[in-house]
Amino acid sequence: MRKRLVCSLVFVFCVASSPFLGHTQTVPGAVLLVANQGGQNLSIIDPIAAKQIAVVPEGGVTGHEVAASPDGRTAYVPIYGNSGVGKPGSDGHNMVVIDIASRKVIGNVDFGHGVRPHCVIYDRHSDLLYVTTELDQTVTAVDPRTLKVVGSIPTTQAESHMLAISHDGRRGYTANVGPGTVSVLDMAARKTIAVIPISASIQRISVSNDDSMVFTADQTKPQLAVIDASTNKLKTWIPLPASGYGTASTADGRRLLVALPSAGKVAVVDLGSLKVERTIDVPAGPAEILIRPDGLVAYVSCPGANQVAAVDLTQWKVQSLIDAGKYADGLAWAGKLTLQSSGVKP
Repeated sequence: MRKRLVCSLVFVFCVASSPFLGHTQTVPGAVLLVANQGGQNLSIIDPIAAKQIAVVPEGGVTGHEVAASPDGRTAYVPIYGNSGVGKPGSDGHNMVVIDIASRKVIGNVDFGHGVRPHCVIYDRHSDLLYVTTELDQTVTAVDPRTLKVVGSIPTTQAESHMLAISHDGRRGYTANVGPGTVSVLDMAARKTIAVIPISASIQRISVSNDDSMVFTADQTKPQLAVIDASTNKLKTWIPLPASGYGTASTADGRRLLVALPSAGKVAVVDLGSLKVERTIDVPAGPAEILIRPDGLVAYVSCPGANQVAAVDLTQWKVQSLIDAGKYADGLAWAGKLTLQSSGVKP
């Protein structure tokens, strides 16, 4: 009897401590969204099966970025146009609204004239959508219930291409590509409070988990700018193995992932030392990085390969490659996670 009890306790301990059980898994219906620039459509991807399950046309025009509503039911895709930032081409004037379940366009936000809307963020603090509207040198606020424009925030700079919002919802930061500056926005007062010179040209922007640092990639040298959010001044540079692009902080706030398009790699930066500690090989031209809500996986869009790389953040290696659409770029997560037992690592 005593021997049987000991064996039972050992079994329970082994099961409870197994690394293959009790991981966070996605619930049915949670999906990864990918805006395909070249395909002019939106991919809906099953992240567990690691495959595309649907493609939603955007109306024959190009959207670069995507955001999802907090309930995971709706996607928002600004229609930028057929040009590159700062280059000649068409000027998009609207944002399409997609129902993820029915996989159809169900609404439209019309900005009234060509503004090249680009990066969209659903801010849970204000319950508003914020969209960069480059040609107006503004960030436009949209009510997601009425799909009406309800205000704007001047950036005072041209080519305000990408937007990041602090986790407390108080500050916004735009990467102004051609001017090579970052505009700091007071989101509540809807005004610019600082313009920070960085370089001759920059791209992409993100905020650290504790809102203390802002990151943007120099496009003239392989280095990443670190902005001190308390002073709104350039704090330091992080040398990179190649020119950087999209960035994202890991869930624990200890590391920053940096896409290196020309190298086909993702750099992992230790945010304590502000140094690159390793690189991870991914397909061609990595652009945007999205951390899965459970913090275990990073999704990296790779436009040069029309794929998304799923990177295991416990092993620091690609665990799967997911075929998406032509020139897969912007990423968003739609749906919630739940704790489930599983015999397979996520």
